[in-house]
Amino acid sequence: MQTREVDAPAVRVLLAAAVAAPSVPDTQPWRFGLDPDSRSVQVRADRGRWPPTADPQPRAQHLSVGAAVFNIRVAAQYLGWDPVVRLRPAADDPDLLATVRLTGTVAAGEPSLRDLYEAVERRHTSRTPLTGRTVPEQVVAAMVSSARAEGSHLDVPDAVATRRLLRLATVADARGAAQPARAAEVRTRTTAPGADAARGVPRTAPGPRGAAGRMPVRDFTGALSAPRLPASRFERHAQVALLWTSHDRREDWLRAGQALQRVLLTATVHGVRTSMLHQVMDWPDLREAMAGSRPRCCPQVLIRFGYGPDGARTPRAPAPCAPPSSTGPEPGARHGGTGPAD
Repeated sequence: MQTREVDAPAVRVLLAAAVAAPSVPDTQPWRFGLDPDSRSVQVRADRGRWPPTADPQPRAQHLSVGAAVFNIRVAAQYLGWDPVVRLRPAADDPDLLATVRLTGTVAAGEPSLRDLYEAVERRHTSRTPLTGRTVPEQVVAAMVSSARAEGSHLDVPDAVATRRLLRLATVADARGAAQPARAAEVRTRTTAPGADAARGVPRTAPGPRGAAGRMPVRDFTGALSAPRLPASRFERHAQVALLWTSHDRREDWLRAGQALQRVLLTATVHGVRTSMLHQVMDWPDLREAMAGSRPRCCPQVLIRFGYGPDGARTPRAPAPCAPPSSTGPEPGARHGGTGPAD
């Protein structure tokens, strides 16, 4: 069978999907390149867009890159390829976090990611109050299966455990606000009206604070004199899911990022809104407390989900790409970013 050419239009589709991935907290910590000889998209860490105070390991950077890798896989299957991923393929090149080789076609009977492609553009983080209507068990089961397909676990706790997890996230918010260095680092990810809105979190995007203090909502503005939405009443019975892995290596973080994005896109397909309460993972003791009594549990991200208004669409930087050549794109070329998806 004739294999599709890796031409400029195809590369633009792949990169547009990649930069639609969530990043924590909107750091967009990736660079992309093309190796025409191996027909591979190279996904690299961008050290210049990494917040070292909040993410010293850097675990959140790997989660974000993993989400971008998953979107490339989805777009590749949409274009007719069977993508083959290698994580951290070169020991002597630590910034090369993954390669996605564009091979033949998906074999008949193999599971396809094509059905998730339309959700890549439709997925937006929703930090607004949700209706509180319970998401059906079959939809939750589909989200759990999505995580499992990527080698991760997704647990949906009962009401008592949910309240405990939300309290831990609230503690994380308070700690972050009390540390000037962290607060300043988060504020660097906000953009003022009229500024380069294609990067960072617009000050109008974070959403309202909870009137009763039950729902932790990360404050990207800190002490800035920025307009704030009035406090709102969030759903009384929130639904959350804890994404975790059995190990905590860099490869596991990249796999967890792919699992995260697959869960988010699966939820989007079913009309479920999502947001990430990642701030609790910034603190080792709170992250450990998130695991509870689960054996060999390494928490990666807490997801809030439910029904309600769609998240605000935020501007994105363009993803220009020159046609593939024998040398590929200019080394270090970076292609645009997403809206906030903390």
